[in-house]
Amino acid sequence: MIGLPTFSKTEEAWTLPMLPEMAAAAEVAEGSILVLHLLPGKVEAEILPPPTDEMKRGVQESIDKFGEAFAEMKRLGD
Repeated sequence: MIGLPTFSKTEEAWTLPMLPEMAAAAEVAEGSILVLHLLPGKVEAEILPPPTDEMKRGVQESIDKFGEAFAEMKRLGD
């Protein structure tokens, strides 16, 4: 049996890393992310490609540079 991935909540949607079987069925790259938008009486979905190495480096650089500020904003609820 396949382990179930974990949903993450954003302000406007839920995200779910696609299982390899899901990505293959949708003919998208492994590591893609399924985004679910819940609307009254329906669900809309989109598939985001996996983040590139450049994106990952950029995010890490931002965390390294602004990590303390991010932590303070999270603490304050911003």
